[in-house]
Amino acid sequence: MNPRKALLRAYKEEKPTPGVYAVRCERTGQAFVGGTENVATRRNGVWFSLRLGSHPNARLQGAWNAHGEASFAFEVLETIDDEGLEPKGRALRLADRRRHWCEALNAVDLVR
Repeated sequence: MNPRKALLRAYKEEKPTPGVYAVRCERTGQAFVGGTENVATRRNGVWFSLRLGSHPNARLQGAWNAHGEASFAFEVLETIDDEGLEPKGRALRLADRRRHWCEALNAVDLVR
């Protein structure tokens, strides 16, 4: 099998890892916390929408516009063990952990 096909197959077979992440503005110290079904791919999605000026969280988009991409970092705070959880249970656990991290970091919740 050629290397390209092997990589594509591995990508398709990879199980998504749900988790909680933070986007931090190093210039202001602000933190923005979100939850996702796949922490491995979330940074690309967040950066894409911010670069386009279309991120749904106006506070994060405003900070990005004011301080620029170089001032921001993406950090995975926690991955969620979702073994045996139904989709609703996974969503509830993600929401609970997201709230926990918002409080712990005094952060903006990206869902609100």
